[in-house]
Amino acid sequence: MMAMNPSNDPLNERLLLGVSEAAVLLSVSRSSCYQLLLAGELPVVRLGRSVRIPVAALQKWLDDRTEPWAGL
Repeated sequence: MMAMNPSNDPLNERLLLGVSEAAVLLSVSRSSCYQLLLAGELPVVRLGRSVRIPVAALQKWLDDRTEPWAGL
């Protein structure tokens, strides 16, 4: 019997991130990520008292704020 490869499992693709996970992906501190959330900058999904950040919305948020390098 062949073992399942988790990288081929479509359910292995996460749709939502916790604040700490989003902070790591953005290379910012957890506090900075919470400040972005409180300012309404980052898109969120509320699940009860929990706050989650949709991966697709985070990618769009980054794409919308990415600008070409203009040098110093």
